[in-house]
Amino acid sequence: MLTVASDIEVLARFGRALADPIRCRILLALRDAPAYPADLADALGISRTRLSNHLACLRDCGLAVAIPDGRRTRYELADERLGHALDDLRTAVVAVETDRACPDAEEKGCC
Repeated sequence: MLTVASDIEVLARFGRALADPIRCRILLALRDAPAYPADLADALGISRTRLSNHLACLRDCGLAVAIPDGRRTRYELADERLGHALDDLRTAVVAVETDRACPDAEEKGCC
C-alpha cells in the first residue's frame, strides 16, 4: 500500500537518494526516459548487481517505480515532477567557499 509522506520525510528521502553519485546518475537517466536495468547498467558502466542495489534504494525512497513489462521490468521516476525537481537542483547556485570543505570531508568522502 502506498502512503503519502510528510514534507520532511519527502525531503529526507530525496536527500538520501541524492547522497550517492550513482543514484544521481540513475535518477538523471530516468528523468530522460524510463529504462530497463540491463540498459541502465550498460549506459552507466556499472554492474547489474550494483545497479540493482541502487534501484532498490530508489524504490525504497519512493523516487523510482518498477513497472512489469512482460518478462522484464522497466524503471521510471515515481512522479514526473521529480524530473523537474532534479533540473531545478542541478541548476541551483550553491554557495561553496573554495578554500573550505566540510569538517567530515576526508572521513566521509564528501564535498
